[in-house]
Amino acid sequence: MPEGHSVHRIARQFAEHFVGHTVRASSPQGRFAAGAAKIDGRVMTDARAVGKHMFLEFGGGDWLRVHLGMYGAWDFTGDVTVSATATLADDDAEGAEGRSDDDSGDGSPDRSAGSPIIDAAAEDSLHSIGAPRRTRLRMAEREKQGEDIDVFPPEPIGQVRVRLLTESSCADLRGPTACEVITADEVAAVIARLGPDPLVDSPEEGEERFTAAVRRRATPIGVLLMDQSIVSGIGNIYRAELLFRAGLDPHTPGKQVPEDLVRELWRDWTRLLVDGVRVGQMMTMDGLDEEAYRRALVHRDDRHWVYHRAGLPCRVCGTNIAMELVAGRKLYWCPVCQT
Repeated sequence: MPEGHSVHRIARQFAEHFVGHTVRASSPQGRFAAGAAKIDGRVMTDARAVGKHMFLEFGGGDWLRVHLGMYGAWDFTGDVTVSATATLADDDAEGAEGRSDDDSGDGSPDRSAGSPIIDAAAEDSLHSIGAPRRTRLRMAEREKQGEDIDVFPPEPIGQVRVRLLTESSCADLRGPTACEVITADEVAAVIARLGPDPLVDSPEEGEERFTAAVRRRATPIGVLLMDQSIVSGIGNIYRAELLFRAGLDPHTPGKQVPEDLVRELWRDWTRLLVDGVRVGQMMTMDGLDEEAYRRALVHRDDRHWVYHRAGLPCRVCGTNIAMELVAGRKLYWCPVCQT
């Protein structure tokens, strides 16, 4: 499932190439024909993400809400900026720990610009904002660039729930959990049910909301971090990595986690989310030298401390990483480092 950084990157792709343009909306698959008709021919006026939800506003007051769920993805074609948000806007970066795009804050060199590095799944993670290209770009949990296109718009491929088309850019949505046209009041109601998002809420207010929500619950912290009403955007990978980085047993009840550690979880989530939006990948190991960093970009197994490493030795203590099912999802953790 795409985690928070992916949805923010997708929203910024829309902001870069669709906001301010008249959009033709259709449903090649047919399942969203009525919804598409409501927004067809209108100007897109806003694009924003909150956690795993994305909201696109159209002239007249209607919003398109999309939740990609486990299998959803957007395919962009035409004049599309590859990794359009490889660098955050200054206000986003300053709002998250006051760091600029030139400093990852983890001791690793900045790689937000320069030559791209392609990983084993053809994920091009290091394009900075640049001139748009007539190309294909799939944006979901992973980003994958396809071949450049010769004909625009291309024919829909597969089960396209909704197609959004401008004079030069096209976005096709497949397999979402939610895709609906709603009002501004309904958008506000959805957001009100969500926990704080470091790229939406002020850092101070978000930290207070998160800390209060965690500290009054007996639910294990490993479950709370996946609860979108507690905090927005954290999924299975970030959950495992945040807990390891904090040295925190995932079974600890929220109200038994020391307050200063809860606050540090929020601040670390802020750092990782900012870096994920900037780089385009869930890079959770810090302090890497140049060679190790490039290796991690090429191979996902070199990006994380514990995620997807069940039975392998902990990178710190050598103990085999444990895995168990928690709320239907696989939780990875170190029984020694996280006590």
